[in-house]
Amino acid sequence: MAVAGTETREGHGGPLAGVRVVELAGIGPGPFAAMLLADLGADVVRVDRPGGSGLAIDPAYDITNRNKRSVLVDLKAEGGAERVLQLVERADVLIEGYRPGVAERLGVGPGDCRARNPKLVYGRMTGWGQEGPLAQRAGHDIAYIALTGTLGMIGKPDEPPTVPANLVGDYAGGSMYLVVGILAALHHARETGTGQVVDAAIVDGASHLSAMIHGMLAAGGWQDRRGANLLDGGCPFYGTYETADGRYMAVGALEQQFYDEFIELMGLAGSAPARKDLARWGELRDAVAARFKDRTRDEWTAVFEGSDACVAPVLSLREAPAHPHLAARGTFVDHGGITQPAPAPRFSSTPAGVRSGPALPGADTADVARDWGVPDLNEPTDPSTKGS
Repeated sequence: MAVAGTETREGHGGPLAGVRVVELAGIGPGPFAAMLLADLGADVVRVDRPGGSGLAIDPAYDITNRNKRSVLVDLKAEGGAERVLQLVERADVLIEGYRPGVAERLGVGPGDCRARNPKLVYGRMTGWGQEGPLAQRAGHDIAYIALTGTLGMIGKPDEPPTVPANLVGDYAGGSMYLVVGILAALHHARETGTGQVVDAAIVDGASHLSAMIHGMLAAGGWQDRRGANLLDGGCPFYGTYETADGRYMAVGALEQQFYDEFIELMGLAGSAPARKDLARWGELRDAVAARFKDRTRDEWTAVFEGSDACVAPVLSLREAPAHPHLAARGTFVDHGGITQPAPAPRFSSTPAGVRSGPALPGADTADVARDWGVPDLNEPTDPSTKGS
């Protein structure tokens, strides 16, 4: 396992070195998007509010706050918004994840911020988007992907849909699209001198992720139900199978040459039903399942080692970092005693890295006040005096 470097936050590299980002503290996809930018070298200052974000995790273990710095500002106190706007004047990007209208009421909405900095890229991260009938409704990942049809296509046909943690909605449909939007808008701002607002809605991103599936659906190559298609577990040579020790193997032998090798190594070359006979897919699945139950996961892993059968063991979160391939690539790093995914993707000239652990709320106020030239950050706000 690779060990991350110990370089400081200042003077580091990365393709986004020199880019300044203000992140208004929240939970879920906003912090993850800001982490991606920080991993790539941006100077991300997280504006934490007194009392915390509400996420039930010790801030020292919140990896989504790595490579960032934190200041404490009470946006509801007199002068709070002004301090954020002073940061905005010196920033390239701002990220917020409030419900529509909240940032405006706090005095840090797009109009307020871009009046102080016309080049600012203002990134808005929500589930439902800035407009539409549900825009003001509360929600979480599971509700967003439910409405997009994404959740309904995951799982077995005779069981409830399988919840894919919060990876498909919050992070794939949310954070990744926010980052793409921010980088595109940042490029535009540098070309034209004019920033803009990026409206990243999880319902939009999660729907966009299913573009290929919608094309297959329109062409008649995808059935609008779970467990009946090539890529949703309906295909006997694209799915998971239990082994003798109660663990699992993942099979993805879609192409004919890979399937042939898979069946050969399974010892089913002379008995398996033809793969193109959809009427016998159930029979083929039963044969493969029975065969996998004959050996343990590690024994099957050894059988398929070095082959092109497209078969892999299903590892747990704790097992994954030790896999020889991931260890060789340094896909996971150990920083501050926490094993965590390394920054991705990789760059040949401006490598990214884990430079610092999770930023603790308010711990970097003095440094940010100095580096960004905002001395007012060092002055405490009076929470008893609320702004307008």
